[in-house]
Amino acid sequence: MNYHVNEKGYFGDFGGAYTPEMLYPNIENLRKQYLDIIYEPKFQEEFHQLLKDYVGRPSPLFLAERLSAKYGTTIYLKREDLNHTGAHKINNTVGQILLASRLGKKRIIAETGAGQHGVATATVCALKGLECIVYMGEVDIKRQAPNVARMKMMGAKVIPATSGSKTLKDATNEAMRDWINNPVDTHYIIGSVVGPHPYPDMVARFQSVISEETKKQLKEKTGIETPDYVLACVGGGSNAMGIFYHFLDDEDVKLIAIEAAGKGVYSGKSAATTFLGKEGVLHGSKSILMQTEDGQVIEPYSISAGLDYPGIGPQHAHLFKVNRAKYVSITDDEAIQAGKLCAELEGIIPAIETAHALAYLEEMTFAGNKTVVICLSGRGDKDLNTYMNYFDL
Repeated sequence: MNYHVNEKGYFGDFGGAYTPEMLYPNIENLRKQYLDIIYEPKFQEEFHQLLKDYVGRPSPLFLAERLSAKYGTTIYLKREDLNHTGAHKINNTVGQILLASRLGKKRIIAETGAGQHGVATATVCALKGLECIVYMGEVDIKRQAPNVARMKMMGAKVIPATSGSKTLKDATNEAMRDWINNPVDTHYIIGSVVGPHPYPDMVARFQSVISEETKKQLKEKTGIETPDYVLACVGGGSNAMGIFYHFLDDEDVKLIAIEAAGKGVYSGKSAATTFLGKEGVLHGSKSILMQTEDGQVIEPYSISAGLDYPGIGPQHAHLFKVNRAKYVSITDDEAIQAGKLCAELEGIIPAIETAHALAYLEEMTFAGNKTVVICLSGRGDKDLNTYMNYFDL
């Protein structure tokens, strides 16, 4: 079974590039050049140097002893929260800013939900001296105020998306409109494994450093480079794709992707795409998305801004359809409780997105001692207000 993109830009039945005519030259130019550019030795050298000296990689693989004792198995946390800017998003923006520079683009746009991708984009634009415009839903601007301030500190312009649910989907719509209007000088740094080909594949390749490091670190710690289980939260799905990537072809490694059930899968306030969605086209690719009978996108909901998205990346849709990965969902309440438990047991406050993955441990049973790796995709600083309000801290 092939889990990777084919020459036409599809992962099985999903993917492709469904874009307006105005964007065709941009997308086609990117498609023709991206692999040659990113695997060129000087690009790789600069990319890995920045990951080391600027981002702080490799991120640690931490044996969570107290969580392990609670769940009766061996749990490792891949500490993407310790990256510069506090999440995995920076891996991709470093790669894409180097790509944009080589394509001669001077203006960068991005969409963001939780703000982590916006911060990561603003960061690399400041590093390289490029103009930065970030689109963010009006609702998310309010609930992620510290990240908005970070973006502005670094000189980025944050533009609110005021249509629809005023969250990630709408920010992505606005960014796409901007790109259509400014196709020549602008590069769109998409923050997840979504969008038209080659974005889902390109972002996955930049994020694959997570699983590449994990294999080496597991080998050092245990003598074996493959775990029994790999868990990650999924909105669009870039942290999950990053930690799944180098394990995809090893069928013995069980991959579990955790979506946001919100107030409950059938509550009408959910972002559990694989439970509620069906095949369709969103933001330039064919995937699985939440939609009405006549194909209108259903507004998603999650307490975590980064999972508040009505679809999943096309590679995830493929993994779901062929049963290579298991897709499950966790409610707001379960995630928040898991976040607090992680803080109390390990002294690590996770992003609420990440807490969805931690919460799934409650649903798992282990026959004997298994090795579980969880992608701790982001730190919880940005979510402190949400935690404070929930627990009345």
